[in-house]
Amino acid sequence: MNTTISFEDFIKVDLRVGTIIEVHDFPEARNPAYQLTIDFGDIGIKRSSAQITTIYEKEELLNRQIIAVVNFPKKQIAKFMSECLVIGAVDGKDVILLHPESTIKNGTTVS
Repeated sequence: MNTTISFEDFIKVDLRVGTIIEVHDFPEARNPAYQLTIDFGDIGIKRSSAQITTIYEKEELLNRQIIAVVNFPKKQIAKFMSECLVIGAVDGKDVILLHPESTIKNGTTVS
């Protein structure tokens, strides 16, 4: 079990629903990854690097809704600037993306 956090700590994490609108290979990444461009509606378009190549093909990611943390600081990964963190469940080396059960407005807050 990880460190216990307070509710005040948890509410600082800004989780939002977004739709993947572009997917590109990321050969410069240390581990196999894709570069994702994600539409978060009113808060705009953000980019992320995601190590999800073992489960997902690029074509099946397009137009898929996902959940991401949108208020982390930007992180430089090779020559790419990651602006959000896509959320997934880790099963061994595989990452299974978390997503809404039904289509919902981009930018919707997850709580």
